Amino acid sequence: MFQVISPVDGSIYLERQYVSGEELERALENAQKAQQTWQKTSVEQRAEICARAIGVFQQCEARHAQELAWQMGRPIRFGAGEVSGVAERAGYMIDIAADALADIHIKDNLAGERFIKRVPVGIVLTIAPWNYPYLTAINSVVPAIMAGNAVILKHSSQTPLCAERLAECFREAGLPVGLLQALHITHQDTATAIGSGKINYVAFTGSVPAGARIEETIAGQFIGSGLELGGKDPAYVRADANLPHTIESLVDGAFFNSGQSCCGIERIYVQKSVFKNFVDGFVGLTKQYILGNPLEQETTLGPMVNVKAAEFVRNQTAEAISQGAQGLIEPSLFSMDRLGSNYLAPQVLINVDHSMRVMTEESFGPVIGIMAVDSDEEAIDLMNDSEFGLTASVWTQNIAEAAAIGELVETGTFFSNRCDYLDPALAWTGIKNSGRGCTLSSIGYEALTRPKSHHFRVLA
Repeated sequence: MFQVISPVDGSIYLERQYVSGEELERALENAQKAQQTWQKTSVEQRAEICARAIGVFQQCEARHAQELAWQMGRPIRFGAGEVSGVAERAGYMIDIAADALADIHIKDNLAGERFIKRVPVGIVLTIAPWNYPYLTAINSVVPAIMAGNAVILKHSSQTPLCAERLAECFREAGLPVGLLQALHITHQDTATAIGSGKINYVAFTGSVPAGARIEETIAGQFIGSGLELGGKDPAYVRADANLPHTIESLVDGAFFNSGQSCCGIERIYVQKSVFKNFVDGFVGLTKQYILGNPLEQETTLGPMVNVKAAEFVRNQTAEAISQGAQGLIEPSLFSMDRLGSNYLAPQVLINVDHSMRVMTEESFGPVIGIMAVDSDEEAIDLMNDSEFGLTASVWTQNIAEAAAIGELVETGTFFSNRCDYLDPALAWTGIKNSGRGCTLSSIGYEALTRPKSHHFRVLA
């Protein structure tokens, strides 16, 4: 058994049983059998079932929002955002599937026919985290099913109910038994499954060390993987930025989900001429957050997932202040912030530099460091001074300059005048220690299929 300890009040929210080795083996066998039949169905048939499943999911929006609050602490007023995000991503991947999965015909004057088919890889193991449990899972679940694969879905032990809910929706939509199975699996049994010879692709979202362990487990299996790992995503505010829009967007990018976002804003560089105005506006807006019980509608900043995570951010922040950083938010403004609690007030730091962990090490919490810079060149150097490369953004009204900067920033996604968003039409990918592989967009289908060439020669 394992227990889900709610970040809301520390209570046991639910208990679940890990599957046994025999149950896991049976699930893999059932997935193989179901996939062999499913790959023969048309893309149109798959699309109908997937669209129906997403429709069922949307009908339960209020329930999802409440369960998310209890399991991982996101304020209930924001729960609908994850539901609508699932619909947006899934809908796009369903809509483009026919074209993305179509045969590639070679046109020439040779007698006969040549073409490349996109064949499903087989069984996809999706390992989803707790911070955006539905959004991260749907990135691979729907495309995998649309491509003709079966899926084993393993969610974090903090959010097991999310895996169950997704499986329920697809079952109600008429997806054949065995094609999407939500399993609660230990780390050891996950490794056993990957090494069984029955898993053909692993889609993982999580920490860098966990991603490294996935790669070690995959070694020698000759199977693919997509790894979305850590981030320390930067933003650069130029002197010509629209400050009201920029401040509002970056405050949200830094503190939404209590800063527990892979592509959340974790460090900001601002040209000196607008530094004071930017910081004043940023601090003023940050003070408007309401830290509290995520089940209450007025709450805009919920608890962190657990006390350990909150204490990590507190220690990182305290260390920076001891090294000369200045905290601009008085924690006492937020009555629920207290040591030993996972309720943590947002913090804005200035007088920071890259000798401080808060500017280089992933915080994954509601703290942001803001540095003044003299030039684009200095900002680019600082943005690239990181082991991570998931997203980065520049804030300017000169799009040509933004494009030029974007060419030089080492990142998987580059934004101008927006942040913290996944556009399903664009490849979602990272570089450096942010991982490798791709989900979403037509390119996202490539890893979930393999090419099979057909060459038919006509004899005279």
